[in-house]
Amino acid sequence: MIVLGIDPGLANTGFGVVTRRAGRLAALDGGVIETRAGVAPELRLAVLHARVAELLAEHEPDSVALEALYFGQNVRTAFAVGQARGVVLLAAGQAGVSCRDYTPQQVKGSVCGSGRAGKDQVGRMVQALLALPELPRPDHAADALAVAICHANHAPLATAMAVAR
Repeated sequence: MIVLGIDPGLANTGFGVVTRRAGRLAALDGGVIETRAGVAPELRLAVLHARVAELLAEHEPDSVALEALYFGQNVRTAFAVGQARGVVLLAAGQAGVSCRDYTPQQVKGSVCGSGRAGKDQVGRMVQALLALPELPRPDHAADALAVAICHANHAPLATAMAVAR
């Protein structure tokens, strides 16, 4: 199983690709797709779409896992994140890859055992779970890897439960 995890954002979209081999998780790729402030939003979204489409073609994931939209106090940021999520969903749909959302609390709980874990704890746990030589940087990449880990750990259980019904 290969999972493309996404931490969506207009300025910075984190991505992480995780695979399960012989019962162990391993990182295949990770990083951040950056778009420049001051560039028209439609051009920034086009860059994001093209890069996600490249990642889908390169890694051929079985699924895409996205961090769900979190409405903090900044509605403007939430709209930009929603647009970025839409572009990722479009790229996945065009590639025929299924998508699944996870709240930040679900991701933190899956990776750290607590939905209230801090960013530093998430980074350290991602490093440990994927046996990485150093902490994944920047935080957006670590968060995306955490989303991918969350899905990789939940997908087999969800499939088994669906079959049992």
